[in-house]
Amino acid sequence: MSSHTVEPSLPPPSEDPEPPLAERELARTHRPPSPPGPRLPRQLADLVDTHALALLRATVGIVFVGFGVLKLFPSASPAEQLAVDAATKMTLGLVPETVLLLSLATLETAIGIGLIAGRRLLRPALVAFFLHMGGVFSTLFLLPDAMWQPHSPAPTMEGQYVVKNVVLVAVCLVVAAHEWSRGYRPRRPDGAG
Repeated sequence: MSSHTVEPSLPPPSEDPEPPLAERELARTHRPPSPPGPRLPRQLADLVDTHALALLRATVGIVFVGFGVLKLFPSASPAEQLAVDAATKMTLGLVPETVLLLSLATLETAIGIGLIAGRRLLRPALVAFFLHMGGVFSTLFLLPDAMWQPHSPAPTMEGQYVVKNVVLVAVCLVVAAHEWSRGYRPRRPDGAG
C-alpha cells in the first residue's frame, strides 16, 4: 500500500504573485484622477444637490415676483382679467377691481420676495403661497365657462394656465416639508434649510 501526498503547488515563475494586502489597499484608495469629461456632470450634480432647495425657492420666487410686478401695469399680465374676475366673485363684488388687482400684485410680489429671501420670511411666504393657491384653484369652479371647454372635460387655455400651478404647489410642498421639519434635522450648509 502506498500513500500519496500532494505537495502544495507554487505559482509558475512567469506569473507575478499577488501584492501584499497593504499595497492592494493603497492602490484601491489612491486611484489616478478620472478624466475631466465625466467629472463635470458629477460635480454639477453635486452642486445642484447641495443647493436644490435654495434653487427651488429662488425659481418659484422669481416667477411670483415677475407675475406680481406684471399686475402692477395695466393690461401687462395675460392673467389679469381672469384673476380680477375670480377675486370679484370671491369678494362678492364688494371690492373694486383696481384694489383687487393691486392686492394680488402685492401679495404675489411679497410671496416671491419671501421665497427668494428665505430665512424668517420663508414660513409666512409659504403660508401665503398655499392660501393664494387655494384662491387660484378655486377659479376652476368659480369660472367654469372660462376654465373648461364646452361639452368636454378638457381645460381651456386659461384653465391650463391655472392647472399648471400644480407644479408650483409640488415644489413648495417640498420646500415646506423641509422647512417645517427643520427642527428635527441639522441645517444644511447652503442655508437652504
